[in-house]
Amino acid sequence: MIDQRNFNSKEFPHVPERISGLIELAQNLWWSWHPQARMLFKMLDRQMWKDSHHNPDQMLRIISSEILKEASRDANYLRHYDLVMSQFQKCIYKLSTPLHINPSDKSIKPIAYFSAEYGLHHSLPFYAGGLGFLAGDHLKECSDLGVPLVAVGFMYPSGYLHQKINDHGWQQDFTQEFDRDSTAVHRVLDSQGQQLVIHIPCILYKSIHIAIWKVSVGRINLYLMDPDIDDNEAWVRQISDRLYTSDQEQRLLQEITLGIGGSKVLDALGINYSMLHLNEGHASFALLERLRNFLSQGLTLEKAIEDIRKTTLFTTHTPIPAGHDVFPYELMCNYFSSYWQDLGISEEEFFKLGQHPDKPEAGFNMTVLALKLSGHRNAVSCKHGQVTRKMWQCLWPDTVPEEVPIHHVTNGVHIPTWIEPKFKLLLSRYFGEDWLQEHDNPAIWEFIEEVPDQELWQTHYWHKMKLINYIRYLARERWKTGTINPSLLVGQGTLLDPTVLTIGFARRFTNYKRAELIFSNRERLKALVRDPWRPIQIIFAGKAHPADHDGKTIIQRIFNRAREPEFGGRLAFIENYNEQLAQYMVHGVDVWLNNPLPPMEASGTSGMKAALNGVPQLSIADGWWLEGYNGFNGWTFGNGDEPLEHRDEKDAEDLYRIIEEQIIPRYYEVNENGTPTQWVRIMKDSIKSNAPNFSARRMVKDYIHQFYSKVLPIF
Repeated sequence: MIDQRNFNSKEFPHVPERISGLIELAQNLWWSWHPQARMLFKMLDRQMWKDSHHNPDQMLRIISSEILKEASRDANYLRHYDLVMSQFQKCIYKLSTPLHINPSDKSIKPIAYFSAEYGLHHSLPFYAGGLGFLAGDHLKECSDLGVPLVAVGFMYPSGYLHQKINDHGWQQDFTQEFDRDSTAVHRVLDSQGQQLVIHIPCILYKSIHIAIWKVSVGRINLYLMDPDIDDNEAWVRQISDRLYTSDQEQRLLQEITLGIGGSKVLDALGINYSMLHLNEGHASFALLERLRNFLSQGLTLEKAIEDIRKTTLFTTHTPIPAGHDVFPYELMCNYFSSYWQDLGISEEEFFKLGQHPDKPEAGFNMTVLALKLSGHRNAVSCKHGQVTRKMWQCLWPDTVPEEVPIHHVTNGVHIPTWIEPKFKLLLSRYFGEDWLQEHDNPAIWEFIEEVPDQELWQTHYWHKMKLINYIRYLARERWKTGTINPSLLVGQGTLLDPTVLTIGFARRFTNYKRAELIFSNRERLKALVRDPWRPIQIIFAGKAHPADHDGKTIIQRIFNRAREPEFGGRLAFIENYNEQLAQYMVHGVDVWLNNPLPPMEASGTSGMKAALNGVPQLSIADGWWLEGYNGFNGWTFGNGDEPLEHRDEKDAEDLYRIIEEQIIPRYYEVNENGTPTQWVRIMKDSIKSNAPNFSARRMVKDYIHQFYSKVLPIF
């Protein structure tokens, strides 16, 4: 029997019995989206909570037994503890859910969700960016709603990219070994009490052995595969060393491990799932493993493919051709020459499964494989759906683009994770204490009109102070090392002013994101930041892929401008953008800027997080903003109709004009109480129009109604 316990209390002998529930709480990420649970650890020792980088598992391992004993006798602490533990037990173990599904009903076959990355919390660094946090938010919302789902992914022991900016403004990449034993991950044990290890045979010259770990995300189990074990040779142990490696063979091995290995993990755990949901094409080999399993049960090839299509959902996230993995046929032959024999098909038939009709010579396309073997398919915004149907019409040559069978579910963000706790408290005073239970109901958000303008503005200003204080803290920590050039501190935001209109730009740095668009007219920008009465300031953050030289060059140019005296310290580039800094930024800036080349923004979620917290969008007309903009809740520019050679010039002109004529006047016009009432009007419209419509709850319900319910009649 396989042991899937969430925690081992023997690792924490110093925790008193009276508050021993802290152990289980620390090792279930439920605490990460419940502020009252985080407060239990913060109450023990605020400085230790900060020093542990908000990681309760690590904190419990190092905190003194004296502090814990004192807490176990403190009546005030115990009142908070008992209430939180009651809520936790109810959420995790109760028999009813918002969808009226009994989570203990073993007859319900879960949905298997495969993703190459999961963004859950900065203490678990196995994510790269937006795709991972979309997956993480999906799991959290499925937990909240009680959706029966099991997730599979990778443990990246040193794959998370950290960033430092050197004296020349150049991004330096470094990694830090992930300490598996000081975070909320647990070994899955076999019947002998050893960590469960599975192997992937038949494909490679030698098997890949994979150790299995589990992360508890509320009610949802996420299983992580880890080939970095002694059973493997050195080259095999490095398979998941880097997230999204540029080495083609290593990437192929990752995707073999994710798709085929992930399927074998579920088999080893005895998990018989009802539907396979692929979050992007990285795990598409799971479809081949399903095909092999169905054929081994005696099904014909045609019947096996039919059954797979009925029970597979594929979500595609990128409209950029280069974003779809394509592997050379020769490389595929090295690893799959025996596989198509097991399937009982020829080499030609096998390769046709992943062959692009218009580019058959290009190689084996993972997105083509997923589209061909999935009966349910979706893009991640309405516009992305249009682009995707046109992009892949070649697979349905007799169908007009509008009728290509690819639907859309617009992305959403997990409201409890991304709403700032102080802001949540403010809303609770006017929305009612239980408003989060129905936060996808637009009628609830109409109560934002009841919040006094001055209170909303003061809360936002507090968020802004918190952001700038955090930026100064980061700079101070660098200064304390005694190894940093003072001009770098200016470039990293030490001169930022909380009274100044602040624009935020944070995302991956690559050419099509156009981070430098606002620098198109240097003199005009200089006038904006140096205005003595109504200046602006801009905070940039984000990373370039280690192999993206152009992206690193963009960062260098922006950072070096930020430390130029003529910009007066009103520009800043904050290094090492991560989930924690993202939280500060989406809560604390005044305007969220987004200006990629359309139609390359499939959806975008960072803007949704900002809008939820009352930060209006200044965004190109693309992705989710085409659905979110209503004329009152922010600003839009660039319809994508201009010729490509004039698009930057036209979009930059629109960007400057909106800032000068609409944003600055509204922000700086205040009433007798110092409240910019016109600005607060836009904040309120942003909140009430975007929060319910771009929530992960709405998103997951869309997945249920459009796809999951077709396989699971329990919905």
